[in-house]
Amino acid sequence: MDSIKYVLPPVVVSSRELEARLRPLYKNLHISMGQLEALTGVVERRWWNESDSITERATEAARRALDAAGLDSRDLGALVYTGVCREQFEPATACAIAAGIGVSEETNVFDISNACLGALNGILDVANRIELGQIRAGLVVSCESAREINEIMIQRMLEDQDMENFKLSLATLTGGSGAVAILLTDGSFSDRPRRRLLGGVTMTEPRYHSLCRWGLEQLGADRFRPVMATDSVAVLKYGVELGLKTWRAFMRRLDWTVDLVDKVVCHQVGSEHQNTILKFLGIPNNKDYVTYPFLGNIGTVSVPITAAIAEERDFLEEGDRVGFLGIGSGLNCTMLGFQW
Repeated sequence: MDSIKYVLPPVVVSSRELEARLRPLYKNLHISMGQLEALTGVVERRWWNESDSITERATEAARRALDAAGLDSRDLGALVYTGVCREQFEPATACAIAAGIGVSEETNVFDISNACLGALNGILDVANRIELGQIRAGLVVSCESAREINEIMIQRMLEDQDMENFKLSLATLTGGSGAVAILLTDGSFSDRPRRRLLGGVTMTEPRYHSLCRWGLEQLGADRFRPVMATDSVAVLKYGVELGLKTWRAFMRRLDWTVDLVDKVVCHQVGSEHQNTILKFLGIPNNKDYVTYPFLGNIGTVSVPITAAIAEERDFLEEGDRVGFLGIGSGLNCTMLGFQW
């Protein structure tokens, strides 16, 4: 990876602000204020302005990544958009970003979608193309927005006034927003130290695909609204089981031991998920960098943006062996190893 750059939204929204809007529900269900922050560790998250465009913010992140590496956009052999959020079904969101930065007509331009693992899948796709000699450089871009789904689920919780619905919707309120771009090359553009991808492992448990869902609910013949539901308890239980199997395979694949892993960057779900997965994997908490307390869960953006911030704050240092640990809906798990 030659560069990882990001764009943060301007609107900061605290968990207490969201709960204040849910006060009638909390009163009716006898829920104490402060539960969202207490249960998840998410103090605040960010929203884009209502006028912001997913494509424009993703394009901004893409430009930042190219500028940081001093690479011309026409040198890109692939541009991949990996976010869950998009402004239209067709064409690929990557096409608008490609137009925005100006790529060669020979550039592969397409989307990859896989819940929270999209960016890691994109990194693997571009890396494989580089290893095969098909391209010299590729850009993975993602942008997520939580404002709309946060607003919709708050309104739905107030309408339903139901404890079961509250439990299934709580994870939605941890969602955050942001954009990120990851540039990978074959190393021929610069002699500067690079973050080298050493390998990775992916494992899956598709029988649990219904535990976390984000889609459209039909309200009438021609009316739909977005809906999101997460069985947090089951996702944690089966996600940890899958994570442990993937971790063991990951250690064998890279010929690493826990002691050889200097740092890790996990998907940013919340405090309970972080503490539980690190405990089961045998990783000390001081080896993990977290952003969920102030950024929330930004889906596909979370792992790379956390790595970028960790590097800016000198947590990730040159020479570190670093594991990117992603677990997403599906259930899917991907772990990538880097020499920083």
